Amino acid sequence: MARDKMWRREIRLVLLLVAVGVGLGGFFGQPAWGACVALLAVMARWSLQLYSIYVWMEEPTAEPPEAGGVWGLILDNIYQLQRRNREAQLRLETALDYLQDSLAAMRDAAVIVDARENIAWANDSSEFLLGIKFPEDQGRPLVNLIRSPIFQSYFETGDFSNPLRLLPVTEGDRCLHFEIARFGAGDRLIFARDTTENYRLEQMRRDFVANVSHELRTPLTVIKGYVETLQAFPEGQTTVLEQPLKQIGQQTLRMENLVRDLLWLSRIETVETLRKTEPLDVAVLVTEIVSQLKPAYAEREIQTELASGIEVLGDRSELHSALSNLIVNALKYSDQDVRVTWSADDDRARFSVSDKGIGIAKQHIARLTERFYRVDKSRSDDRGGTGLGLAIVKHVAASHQAELLIESELGVGSCFSLSLPVASAPQS
Repeated sequence: MARDKMWRREIRLVLLLVAVGVGLGGFFGQPAWGACVALLAVMARWSLQLYSIYVWMEEPTAEPPEAGGVWGLILDNIYQLQRRNREAQLRLETALDYLQDSLAAMRDAAVIVDARENIAWANDSSEFLLGIKFPEDQGRPLVNLIRSPIFQSYFETGDFSNPLRLLPVTEGDRCLHFEIARFGAGDRLIFARDTTENYRLEQMRRDFVANVSHELRTPLTVIKGYVETLQAFPEGQTTVLEQPLKQIGQQTLRMENLVRDLLWLSRIETVETLRKTEPLDVAVLVTEIVSQLKPAYAEREIQTELASGIEVLGDRSELHSALSNLIVNALKYSDQDVRVTWSADDDRARFSVSDKGIGIAKQHIARLTERFYRVDKSRSDDRGGTGLGLAIVKHVAASHQAELLIESELGVGSCFSLSLPVASAPQS
C-alpha cells in the first residue's frame, strides 16, 4: 500500500509540473512550449537521480545517496537486494571454505571437476592416491591425469549410479574405489578410496578356497575309487557294508560337487571385473542347456519361449553356469513343469525361470545368494544342493552388468530372472 501511494504521489507531481508549465506557457500564449519545459524539468530531475544511482553502483559498499519519493524507494530496494546478496555470498563462501577444510582433512582423495571436466580443486590426499597436485594441476583435464582406460570410460559415460572399482594392474598398483556425485551446473565431486588391503584379503581368501578345494580333489578321488572297488565285489561278500558304502559314495559325490562349485566360484570372482566381449545368442545357449538336462529329468517338461536373435556380450561358460543353475534349482524344488522364457525390451533382455513349487518365504529372499545359505537344510541335502548355486548366479550377474530378480510366494511358486544389457536387438 505504501508503495502504491508513493507511485501515485510521483505521478501527481509530474502531472502538477506539466499543468504549471501549460499554465505559464498559456500566460505567454505558448501552452505547448510550457508543457515541454515542464517535461524537460522532470527528465532532468530523473537523469540526476539515475546518475547518482550509477555513481553509487560503482561503489556498492558505500551508503546509498539521499533521495525522496519513488527514487528513494528504488534505492532502498536496490540496497536491500545488495545486502541480501552479500550475506548469501558470505554464507556460500563460508560453507565452501568449511567443505574444503573438511575434504582437505580426509584420508580419501576428493577432487572437484567443473562442467568442462577440468580440475577446479583437490585435497592433499589426491596427490598421494591419484597423482593430482593442487593448485599446480588446477584447470587441467582430469582424464589427462588419471590415465586408466576403465576410469576414462566410466567418467565419460556419465552414469555414476554404481561406484567404480579400479583393480591393480601391476604389483605396486593400488586398488581404488571411485564414487562420483553431480552438483551445481555440471560440476562433479569425485571421491577415491584406497581399498588395496581389502582387495588383498579378498585375494587371499579366494586363493585359500581355491587351493583347499583343489587339494581335496585327490583324496576324494581315492575314496571314490575304493568305494567303487568294494561295491564291485560279488554279491554277498559286502552285504554288511552295502549301506555304509552307499552313503560314503553319496557323500563323496556331494563333496565332489561342492569342490567343483567352489573352484568355479573362485574362478568367476577372479575375472569378475574383466570386460565381457563375446557376442552370445542366449536362445541358442538355453536350448543347449535344456537338451542337456532333459535326460536327467525325463519325467518333467521344460517349457520354453525363446525370442531369437537377441545377443548379449558375455562369457559363454559363465552364462551357461548361471542359466543352468537357475533351471536346475527350479527342477529340484518343484514337482511340476518348469517354464523358461527369454525376451527383450528396448536395451534390456530378460531370462526367466518360473515354477509352481513350494515357494520361498519373504524373509529368506534377501539372503538366498549368500554362500551356503539354506532355507531348509534337510530339504537341500535331500536334493543334493551345495548351497553355492545362487552365489554363482549373483557373481555372474555382477560380471555381466546384469540384475538378479527373485519373486516367490509360499505354496504358489517362484520366478528367478536375469536382466541383461542387449548387444543387438532382435531381428525382424
